[in-house]
Amino acid sequence: MPKPVLAIVGRPNVGKSTIFNRIVGERVSIVEDRPGVTRDRIYSSAEWLTHEFFIIDTGGIEISDEPLLDQMRYQAELAIEEADVICFVVNGREGLTSADEEVGQILQRSKKPVVVAVNKMDDPSMHEQLYDFYSLGIGDVYPVSGSHGLGLGDLLDQLATYFPKQEEDVYDEDTILMSLIGRPNVGKSSLVNAILGEERVIVSNIPGTTRDAIDTPFTKDDQDYVVIDTAGMRKRGKVYEATEKYSVLRALKAIERSDVVLVVINAEEGIIEQDKKIAGYAHEAGRAIVIVVNKWDAVEKDDKTMKEFEEKIRNGFRFLDYAPVVFLSAKTKRRLHNLLPLVNEVSESHNMRVQTHVLNDVIVDAVTMNPTPTDHGGKRLRISYATQVSVAPPTIVLFVNDPELLHFSYKRYLENKIREAFTFAGTPVHIIARKKSD
Repeated sequence: MPKPVLAIVGRPNVGKSTIFNRIVGERVSIVEDRPGVTRDRIYSSAEWLTHEFFIIDTGGIEISDEPLLDQMRYQAELAIEEADVICFVVNGREGLTSADEEVGQILQRSKKPVVVAVNKMDDPSMHEQLYDFYSLGIGDVYPVSGSHGLGLGDLLDQLATYFPKQEEDVYDEDTILMSLIGRPNVGKSSLVNAILGEERVIVSNIPGTTRDAIDTPFTKDDQDYVVIDTAGMRKRGKVYEATEKYSVLRALKAIERSDVVLVVINAEEGIIEQDKKIAGYAHEAGRAIVIVVNKWDAVEKDDKTMKEFEEKIRNGFRFLDYAPVVFLSAKTKRRLHNLLPLVNEVSESHNMRVQTHVLNDVIVDAVTMNPTPTDHGGKRLRISYATQVSVAPPTIVLFVNDPELLHFSYKRYLENKIREAFTFAGTPVHIIARKKSD
């Protein structure tokens, strides 16, 4: 079952993003400094005690040329539609405003649980101003200071009481769960139908016609699969038609449950920034990935077209240099037979474990060919040994004299050498440096 979703709603300059960053635990940015990953983030995963959840900063969602109050209504609409619990942030220094009251009424009518966070309450003497916000009548009121982190523990404790209980999906461990992610109207539902060989989900040219993630188990050549059609938007409306950012949350939920993620691109439209953003979430989640170029039948081509298009993909998705690319048409089913064998291959790589002594032989050879770096004082990185500590994705720990000496470029070099030796097709490989204890 997907993680619960917490949405942060409020008018501008009340400190939504500050609270968002505090809850996430850092200023939100890409974990890896690889080229090609879109850096702005309004969604993230977060943890509080034993709870894991998604969090949305609706303040990062802008609908251009709209009055402020309309923007807030759209943000509230998104939160109501997508979230399990809503954190309504208000400014304690400015007091209750008419805009707060209007959005509060919208949230109250939603019947979703709402907790009011009265921000910028740095001084305890200001707490008397809390009583104004109880008049909203929509939930518990908590004084917080996003900039100083005050009161956020109590706030999160209360928010967590509204998280739905998570239940694990019951599928055999050999079953491959795969999701299809991508912008609306790239042909995800059509591709699901083509894979299944029958019409099991709605297909339409109108983005957003699929209402929710749909699990469909099937078997092919004695391999069990579950295909998760992430769909587009849950409903149509101005807030959803104005921007495609809303498809990201649905993709996040599906990625969380997947072994293999199919990043679907529309061959007619080519690659746009939103494709990179959605693919970036799958990469950061450590899932096995296949890039699927759909609607290939609609492209005028010669003997160079496919190679040129793949080069564009490699340039646009540099952080997915390990992901295989398949060109197909869900409509005509041409080249569709290549897809599931690739899914099997990347799933196997995702769960592959290599023997420690073989891994260390590769590391020793790599260091011999290209010695480890030194810092400005001449201190050299020493790698004592390496071991694979987990799969899905393959994660390798290097025990070293000083983890700070493992520069990003040298880590990439080691990853490339490991991939040369063991392939690891379609899966990220995580390399972690730890200090070897004396």
